Amino acid sequence: MLKKDNLKLGLLLGLLAPLLGMLGFYFYKFRRLSFAEFIQYLGIERHLLTAMISFSLLANAIIFTVYINAQKDKTARGIFIITIIYAIAALLLKWLY
Repeated sequence: MLKKDNLKLGLLLGLLAPLLGMLGFYFYKFRRLSFAEFIQYLGIERHLLTAMISFSLLANAIIFTVYINAQKDKTARGIFIITIIYAIAALLLKWLY
């Protein structure tokens, strides 16, 4: 996968990596709850939603670093764009709720 260098791949990876980060957050902090209960709990405890998004963005930071070090700048740009969108969403959620 590191051989490709295009923006679409970066956008896709940038969208998928935080989902894996969210699963990591779930298994790290809330594995005793079912996944449905976890999602409901995030709706009740809104501050945890922003914490989860921030934790999820660590996954993007990791793959961004990998692609930057591999000099795959177009892919890294796509990852960065999606990371910024997620970060803005996290800030808006934190400020509005």
